[in-house]
Amino acid sequence: MNKHATIRTLAFSLVLASCAAHAGLFSKKAAPAPPPPEPVAVIEPVAPPPPPAPIPLEFSGIQTAAPLLAPMDRLQSAPKDVLDTVQWVGASKDNKGLPFVVVDKVNARAYAFTPAAQLKATAPILLGVGVGDEVLVSPDVPMSAVPPQKRITPAGRYVSKLVIDNHGKVVLLIDGPNLITMHIVAKGTPAQRRAERLASVASNDNRISFGCINVPPAFFTTVLDPDFRPAKGIVYILPEKTTPGKMFGFQPGAVTAPVAAQAPGTPAALQVSLQTPQAAPATALEVIAADAAR
Repeated sequence: MNKHATIRTLAFSLVLASCAAHAGLFSKKAAPAPPPPEPVAVIEPVAPPPPPAPIPLEFSGIQTAAPLLAPMDRLQSAPKDVLDTVQWVGASKDNKGLPFVVVDKVNARAYAFTPAAQLKATAPILLGVGVGDEVLVSPDVPMSAVPPQKRITPAGRYVSKLVIDNHGKVVLLIDGPNLITMHIVAKGTPAQRRAERLASVASNDNRISFGCINVPPAFFTTVLDPDFRPAKGIVYILPEKTTPGKMFGFQPGAVTAPVAAQAPGTPAALQVSLQTPQAAPATALEVIAADAAR
């Protein structure tokens, strides 16, 4: 083979090698890209379910009568203003995890609730003679000098606590500046007939106090005292000159009612617990200059 043939052969080999290199004949096949990682599931924290609802109690205005077991749907038969307010509290958590009471002035009745907005008890009440939602006189004015139309139980949302009044009685202080309290029904004067008015079925004769809210003894000692003694609570006194929605700032119908789980236990077991109530823990209470006879 001559020199020119050798050169042509070498050149042809170089061309083939170059083409093979460009075609990847002599390169290793690239490994496939790894699959993208699986998305990590984000688990949203779930609020714990509310505790089982207590079996609601219906207290009578007759001071010697034991409370009755109310149906679990007792709240559904309450007036619309009460139901709207409870629905709002349950949905908005406006009670800040505290026990609360809703006072229906128009129908002279109080409803006590657990921190989870579950009905615990209901009872008739006595309240101020005057119709209205604002206090019109100073607490320094002697009670005898306050005309009946100005003896008003004010409406509003009140952070409330147990205190000892100037007669040594435990009362629930609602409106401190105006010395408005909730307390066991006062004896009053014979003409006031407070016990008789509280025991009557009608609610139109329950306006007799100077502004404080009078309740049956058992309702105070077995419901209010144990609930409010460990800490404070909220009392919502519904207005009678406007709507709860306007006063508290919510739209009725825009919230859903809290759902209460069925309570454990039996009526018989509950009756035994009522007959042997547990004593509330001893707690030092503030002493204030409020008169529980108002």
